[in-house]
Amino acid sequence: MLSQVGHDGLLYRTGRWCARHSVLVVVAWLVLLAGVTFGQQALGGVYSDDFSLPGTPAQQGASLLQAHLPAAGGQTGQLVFTVGSGSLAGKSNAIEQSVAGVRHLPHVLSASDLLAAATTAPGGRIAYATVHFSVNPQTLGSAYVRTVDQAVAPARAAGVSVSYGGQLGVAAQPKSKDTRSEEIGIAAALIVLLVGFGSVYAAGLPIISALAGALAGLGLLGMLATATMFATVSPTLAIMMGLGVGIDYALFLTTRHRQLVMDGAEPADAAGRALATSGQAVLIAASTVVIALLGLYASGITFIGKLGLAAGLTVAVAALGAVTIVPALLGLAGRNVDRLRVRRRPAAEASAEHAGWQDYAERIGSHPWRYLSAGTAVLAVLAIPFFSMQVGHVDAGANPASYTSKQAYDAISAGFGPGANGPLTVVAQLRPGTTAAEQQSLASALGSALAATPDVASVTPVQATPDGAVLYATVQPRTDPQASATDQLMNTLQDQVLPATLAKAGATGYVTGSLAGQLQFTGQVSNRLPVIIVVVIAAAFMLLLLTFRSPVLAVKAALLNLLSIGAAYGVVVAVFQWGWGGSLLGVSEKVPIESYVPMMMFAIVFGLSMDYEVFLLSRVREAWLCTGDNHASVAHGLAATGRVISCAALIMTSVFFSFLLSTSPVVKMLALGLGASILIDASVIRLVIVPATMFLLGRYNWWTPRWLDKILPHLDPEGSPPDEPARSPATVSGTPAAPRGPRSSSRPL
Repeated sequence: MLSQVGHDGLLYRTGRWCARHSVLVVVAWLVLLAGVTFGQQALGGVYSDDFSLPGTPAQQGASLLQAHLPAAGGQTGQLVFTVGSGSLAGKSNAIEQSVAGVRHLPHVLSASDLLAAATTAPGGRIAYATVHFSVNPQTLGSAYVRTVDQAVAPARAAGVSVSYGGQLGVAAQPKSKDTRSEEIGIAAALIVLLVGFGSVYAAGLPIISALAGALAGLGLLGMLATATMFATVSPTLAIMMGLGVGIDYALFLTTRHRQLVMDGAEPADAAGRALATSGQAVLIAASTVVIALLGLYASGITFIGKLGLAAGLTVAVAALGAVTIVPALLGLAGRNVDRLRVRRRPAAEASAEHAGWQDYAERIGSHPWRYLSAGTAVLAVLAIPFFSMQVGHVDAGANPASYTSKQAYDAISAGFGPGANGPLTVVAQLRPGTTAAEQQSLASALGSALAATPDVASVTPVQATPDGAVLYATVQPRTDPQASATDQLMNTLQDQVLPATLAKAGATGYVTGSLAGQLQFTGQVSNRLPVIIVVVIAAAFMLLLLTFRSPVLAVKAALLNLLSIGAAYGVVVAVFQWGWGGSLLGVSEKVPIESYVPMMMFAIVFGLSMDYEVFLLSRVREAWLCTGDNHASVAHGLAATGRVISCAALIMTSVFFSFLLSTSPVVKMLALGLGASILIDASVIRLVIVPATMFLLGRYNWWTPRWLDKILPHLDPEGSPPDEPARSPATVSGTPAAPRGPRSSSRPL
């Protein structure tokens, strides 16, 4: 349908210009990549996890303790000392020397005395010292960890094993290097592209475009990380998204271009036409993903919003790379895009060689209820585990055994009980004018109340700060940090024990500490998830409504995407929370779902699902505008895009699944959830349920109320010709539409 695309649209001119000035475009991108890479290295941005939320009891308590007892505030870490046999008592001098060395390091507020009863396990083989830092050690880089290594060298020289827990343990973890995941993902994508295209150049082109976009986006993120803090998972998430969508976007553009060249178009003109048609669908799809990701800011939690910003940045750059690099490289190849063939007859879109897709579409059209029921049943079964989802924080116990944080966690659990890895700090602000006798009485009452609380293993003596304004104590839970009982204990202390004990004395109590901050962060995220769902669905609905001018299609897409996300949630819960095959992924124990993973998955999956929705519907709508026959249009759209969507989904799934090799349990959750969702969406949703529902809805697919038709702007996902009048879908009666001239789609049903 070459006649459907005009020759003076902006996208057409951009594609044609890039194809004719290919060397200039390639050089410009090389300069951009060099610039952002140098900028990232020169500025040295760092990534750190900050779960603190202003206004929460944990943050208020931390600020109060910091103001009245700075040595007990800040970020905490542990130095864990162990010996295989004997006792640490004989090595006390070396250990005390090591603790003293750490105490004098920059950014250290205090380091507790060692070998006291509270910090030495029975048997004397395990002990730990708590270190308070003025800043999060993660922000100080690996060089600072090396200074800690130097400080504890005397203990290690004496034959004592030293491991790091808490924030220090996180700082000492090996930095995540996902190059192996990237290599595997790219290799899998290349194999799929070679099989799908049958041409080496055509297969390599999407890889080159996606790599350029992903690396540029990652460099920009690194530069941005010097101005504001991003989570440690941000670069991995960014490269994962950049590669996945970048290959997909380039694939759709390359496919359309090659079909146009096969149909006889001149290469530069084909590049322009491909960008004016599929290129516009790429931009709409990318906009949907970015809007969904930026919608995470609606949570009101900066940590979550920045994760969306990190991923959205690489998606935007990947789309920019697709609409500039792809036309340039296609123009550079000219008609030789299929010269290096791996099979005899390379193919682009659906053709006689792929008539099987047309037959498949007709089978769905003949039995839509059967296919709709089967697809829905599959999704319902996959979604069952979702209803038992438990969100929380994945602690160091789930880390690889080689990590110092895992070693410290296991040693503390063995010596002091699992709750010692997640102590809770209780802070009580006394009313002005409290006498010493009242202070002592309240401290005694508070200590007794804390010790009597269920699930409390031990309580340190309640002490007062030097100015007598604040009381504080440390509570050790009986259960590990990620257990639901620990979360319940924190809520019981904050909502019941502290108010009941302190109210009569006019004091105010807070539960604080690293674990309390993480648990309260989890609660806030869970409470805000419904807001994110509403915002993302509303934004996607409006974009689809503006694009396809059909409220029915927009509502259908939103509902089906909810089914897809529910099924993906179910897979993640079954593997990580239920433990079904988790050991195969390197997670040795059952863990809760990291608090922000469901929110991130929802925004990303909803956005990516709309990608395939836009690509499929744009081809269906293109046929509908020419024929007015809904059945034939749906069959044509599915046949034209089925192979390409399947290849694209297989590629993106391979990219996501390759990140299962990451050592981070959170990255594994995201990789499995995103990969499973794309697989489900592209197979069950896009190739079964969507066409089945569109066959069943018939003319209702294209119905728009008259009042809505008047106020909606006329957009075209496949680039309506600017030199012809804009066309609306055919009438709802299903009468074949003429291929030209405006036509209203608002006739009453």
